[in-house]
Amino acid sequence: MLNLQQRINILALLQKYITGDDPFWLSTKARAAENNPWFIPEFIDNAVQSIATGFLEAPALNRWTTSYNVPEQTTNPVNVGITMAGNIPLAGFHDFLCCFISGHKQTIKLSSKDNVLLKHLAEKMISWNGEISEHIIFADMLKGCDAYIATGSNNTARYFEYYFRKYPHIIRKNRTSVAILEGNENTDDLEKLADDVYLYFGLGCRNVTKIFVPAGYDFLPLLEAFNKYDRLIENHKFKHNYDFNLTVQIMNQKFYMTNGSVILSENTSVFSPISMLHYEFYTSREDIYKGLNPEEIQCITGSDKVALGAAQCPGLTDYADGIDTMLFLQQLTGKY
Repeated sequence: MLNLQQRINILALLQKYITGDDPFWLSTKARAAENNPWFIPEFIDNAVQSIATGFLEAPALNRWTTSYNVPEQTTNPVNVGITMAGNIPLAGFHDFLCCFISGHKQTIKLSSKDNVLLKHLAEKMISWNGEISEHIIFADMLKGCDAYIATGSNNTARYFEYYFRKYPHIIRKNRTSVAILEGNENTDDLEKLADDVYLYFGLGCRNVTKIFVPAGYDFLPLLEAFNKYDRLIENHKFKHNYDFNLTVQIMNQKFYMTNGSVILSENTSVFSPISMLHYEFYTSREDIYKGLNPEEIQCITGSDKVALGAAQCPGLTDYADGIDTMLFLQQLTGKY
């Protein structure tokens, strides 16, 4: 297997490839968009750029691997089965990256909703170095692996917990993100919040589906700033959801606010349907934190940890569900 520096070099090539205009890559992205109507070209490009800048910078990869004492040569690599989500483009890339950079083998079950992009990237990596083919395998079913990482809904998570119970595993369930506003945000801040809400049509676990606002909050500037994404209503799947949810609000005689592309509704739930954004008034941040279920929250924007607009720009150490994937892989053998 490639040594650590060779693996980092391959990832540097991958960064250059995905940010370039190679005809095969462009056609692959187009095919992914055709395969899943939620994967519009704009959002595929956004996901790719986020990966290129957040995950594939060589200096950052060197610092990251050094912090875990990843050796140049991995001894006794294990085979990790990965069931990937398909809610946003390349949703499982970070798990893929962790396994590859640590020198372990991986058997990947892709979601039918996102089965084009990563497979192409893996094939490209193999074309640069044939040894990689022994360490990246795609399969329709996961069997005979030494450990498992699985992402799915709360329902499928119960199945994963049972099926993988005898093996080391990471099981990820439904999560979402929220934002806390102070009421003094300017237009630029609110447009950044729009990114957190609208990117990927709100389908990602790092998308903001609820905002907490102070009493007396003026929603008009927010709704105006959210017009940044008014073009999304032209997407037939998004518009169908918007029309349906608007009808439900009207029929139930519930108060709502809208700018024509998002529906604001007061609700205690942190989860909101596509095209809707829940809000709740608050008096103190402490009350918000006390009321949130940590098992439901991926990140909180407008906080000390995540700035507005940064929800969909995770870094290498922004592990899903707060579970350190690199540490998990390290503990499989006691060392890499």
